[in-house]
Amino acid sequence: MYTVYLDVEHCHVRFLGNLMLNLWDCGGQEAFMENYFASQRDSIFRNVEVLIYVFDIESRELDKDLHYYQSCLEALLENSRDAKVFCLIHKMDLLREDSREEVFREREKELRVRSKPLDITCFKTSIWDETLYKAWSSIVYRLIPNVRMLESCLKQFADIIDADEVLLFERATFLVISCCERKDHKDPHRLEKVSNIIKQFKLSCSKLAAQCQSMEVRNSNFSAFIETFTANTYCMVILSDTSIPSASTKMNLRNARKQFERLELMDRR
Repeated sequence: MYTVYLDVEHCHVRFLGNLMLNLWDCGGQEAFMENYFASQRDSIFRNVEVLIYVFDIESRELDKDLHYYQSCLEALLENSRDAKVFCLIHKMDLLREDSREEVFREREKELRVRSKPLDITCFKTSIWDETLYKAWSSIVYRLIPNVRMLESCLKQFADIIDADEVLLFERATFLVISCCERKDHKDPHRLEKVSNIIKQFKLSCSKLAAQCQSMEVRNSNFSAFIETFTANTYCMVILSDTSIPSASTKMNLRNARKQFERLELMDRR
């Protein structure tokens, strides 16, 4: 059964405290796309920080897709010339594995030509692997004003407490926004896995009318701590030295919190 869209679906997600992500699902309806972007062009594209445009790699109407995409870029140039542009080449899992990289590079090349004079960043994505999570994390990372200073502070904190790894997750989406890795890890998908585990744990807490404040996992090989950190982040600390008392790590997290809160206040100015 097919659903006919009677209007454009619109929702929004707030993240990093003061950033609002507006999502428009136009349902592939040509009449709605033409009318919506014509009648509300200025209101949609004014004061835009970032445009994220999703392409279906299996679309049979590429010319039409590119027409709408270029209409968005024209509106950006008129209303928000400094906006960052990201393109997700989605549903890559539907292609043969040995052809995915080549097809992606060809589409990326075409989009870059069509996007001039704007510079764009492309990601190949699928809901069936970690690529979508990595793409969104990368986009959020690029929106953080003082990211270099944040990374420097995170590295300093990891060195002081002798942590294998310290990560900052965005509080609303649980996307990784910064990571200091002092030891190599074999699993490239671990961040997405951890994010999903914590989101499920938070969901379970909410069903019990409880708040997720912290979590500790400890065994003979490592100890892991996840705690609410600043107003917009959770912090995760991984230690292979299991002799370090939990109380010491939690105290270090509390002490470091003040410095990272100051960084967030600097971002808002």
